[in-house]
Amino acid sequence: MDGLAPLPSLQYHVLRMCSQSTMVIFNNTTSSSPNFLLTAFPGLELAHVWISIPVCCLYIVALLGNSMILFVIIVERSLHKPMYYFLSMLSTVDLCLTISTLPTVLGVLWFHAREISLKACLIQMFFVHGFSFLESSVLVAMAFDRFMAICNPLKYAIVFTDMIILVIGLVICLRQVIFIFPMVLALKSVSFHSGKELSHPFCYHPDMIKYTYSNPWISNFLGMFLQLYLTGTDLLFILFSYILILRTVLSIVARKKQQKALSTCVCHICAVTVFYVPMISLSFTHRLLSSTPRVVCSILANVYLLLPPVLNPIIYSLKTKTIRRAMLRLLQFKGSGGPTVRGRRGRWD
Repeated sequence: MDGLAPLPSLQYHVLRMCSQSTMVIFNNTTSSSPNFLLTAFPGLELAHVWISIPVCCLYIVALLGNSMILFVIIVERSLHKPMYYFLSMLSTVDLCLTISTLPTVLGVLWFHAREISLKACLIQMFFVHGFSFLESSVLVAMAFDRFMAICNPLKYAIVFTDMIILVIGLVICLRQVIFIFPMVLALKSVSFHSGKELSHPFCYHPDMIKYTYSNPWISNFLGMFLQLYLTGTDLLFILFSYILILRTVLSIVARKKQQKALSTCVCHICAVTVFYVPMISLSFTHRLLSSTPRVVCSILANVYLLLPPVLNPIIYSLKTKTIRRAMLRLLQFKGSGGPTVRGRRGRWD
């Protein structure tokens, strides 16, 4: 991890903590603690080797794509602007979310390493849910960025200073720790049935609580309340921001200016859709549709965790000319000191 010297200190420490913690998953388990059995694709065990090929390709795309976005934003000084800072936060979260599930997913597909201890499972669950909620909060911050850029462009530079962005990042991280950490500690004191088979190749709260000795309804309700509170309020704020943005855009007389203003929101709208639709589908499938086939839950879970990290860098690199040009310049003129790529403040060029 020392090779990540160019990363800002906050992102560097988050990535390092994420990668180190996921190694706990392969630790030897003790007989005193209950174990779970991870499952990749129920009923398709004989095809795991073939299934691992597209899964590995998706992981590679997610890791390389988000790493490239981060590297470009760090290297290119023209991208040291609020909207790109938020994009770097999104890429960092996607990287950590990918790394948090990578060991167990490949362990199940390649080595049939299905057994996982309760402690390791809780650690992985903390990071999976924590980074998922973190991504939701980052999308809210990006929605606020679009709102200020379109509805209050004169105040954009005043509001989004480097210090304010740093504070926003710290508040987002603290919010997740405050809500997720107590839930994990509460689950640590709960007794689970040992040897039960989970529906995914990673630990997911609605999947785990089905195997408690006590009534799982309370834990299920609390988990759903937490998800509705965190992601629900985030989604409402995003929708409210776009209502105000749409009202401002419709008040513009020139049609070309309307289209230009709306085009700056396309990437964020795609990122919101790609993140929330699979997450809501998976959550309601587990909690409200108990008769759903396990293979469907497994596919939804992998889509939920892999689709945003894979598509977000593709969406932003294809749609944003500034990032695309910076990527091409770094690939073509690596090591040369050419002119920097220029972009406009507050706009996805």
